[in-house]
Amino acid sequence: MVKVPAGQLPDMRLVLASGSPRRLDLLQQVGVVPVEVDPADIDEQPLDDETPRALAARLAVGKAAATALRHVDALVLGADTVVACGQRILPKAETIDEARSCLKLLSGRRHRVYTGVALAGRTTASRVVMSVVTFKRLSQKEIDGYLATGDWQGKAGGYAIQGPAALFIRALSGSYSGVVGLPLFETGQMLRGAGYPVLEIMDI
Repeated sequence: MVKVPAGQLPDMRLVLASGSPRRLDLLQQVGVVPVEVDPADIDEQPLDDETPRALAARLAVGKAAATALRHVDALVLGADTVVACGQRILPKAETIDEARSCLKLLSGRRHRVYTGVALAGRTTASRVVMSVVTFKRLSQKEIDGYLATGDWQGKAGGYAIQGPAALFIRALSGSYSGVVGLPLFETGQMLRGAGYPVLEIMDI
């Protein structure tokens, strides 16, 4: 559990149920500063016959709900990102072999990235944002070079779009921030709907 330093915080306490530094950075990018980061520890294994969209939704809701149990009267934000090629759910790569398999599968193909976002505690809401990413055809040298950076570690699908893997992206349709880990437009709308103050620029 990490306390997040901030200046003038709104009256409503926002807790981020994710240990991802990328999600925290994205929130701060639009002026949203959680008072705490308290990651949820839940089983992230897909259920039998679970679709990628359903998995992203279930994990986001589950993480928000689990952390909300520890934060009475707070608004808790949870999220999870799932990368899928067809209906095949790719892992959050923990080994270099997993990452290599993911990159070989994604090479020269389109794939979908589903990011679930959920609120729990003072109010509940959830949604899933889907984006389509197209990779160039990767050479073995490019795969080996990317693996050597270590940027793949713990990343859904074995890559991070905001890192060196940006060189592999031929096209993106959808939410760039959603592929990074948190769709900012949709998250901002959900927070405003819950009564949490966000930048006026979100009032569109």
